[in-house]
Amino acid sequence: MTRKQLPATALALAAALALLGTALAPSTPLAAQEHAEMSEMMHSVEYLGGRPNSPFSEAVRVGNVLYLSGKLGTVPGEGLVEGGIIPETQQTMRNIADALERYGSSLDRVVKCTVFLADIADFRDMSRTYMEFFPNHRPARSALAVGGLVLDARVEIECIATVGLPGGGDGNGGS
Repeated sequence: MTRKQLPATALALAAALALLGTALAPSTPLAAQEHAEMSEMMHSVEYLGGRPNSPFSEAVRVGNVLYLSGKLGTVPGEGLVEGGIIPETQQTMRNIADALERYGSSLDRVVKCTVFLADIADFRDMSRTYMEFFPNHRPARSALAVGGLVLDARVEIECIATVGLPGGGDGNGGS
């Protein structure tokens, strides 16, 4: 492409983008209202399940996305389960499932998890146990070892899930 062709190409690209923007703009008052409502819903933020003295919320909903704070393998009123990484991972996943349901989601709608391990040597047992809770799909996942976890836990898992999407949000269109 020569220097003389460059301005003409840039002008053609700008015109194409302007046309595309016009094509994507709502064309009727009803479409404009629906667009505004969708935009507002996608940008609404709802802080869920925070305790009065807690520095964080249990979950935060932004539009149709639920961000769940990290969960440990604790049993309410009893503390951390005993027995090591496998029972801790099982209880952690049960706690995640309970919280997701409380806020209108489920394990089938989880799209991403981050796993924090007190000892990376627990990775294989944690991963095997974790997979039992996702028999139909595999969310994106990161796992890392950290210097320590609250309550001397072996594992903490946080998740991101969808809420209120048609078709179950399972990535397969609900099938």
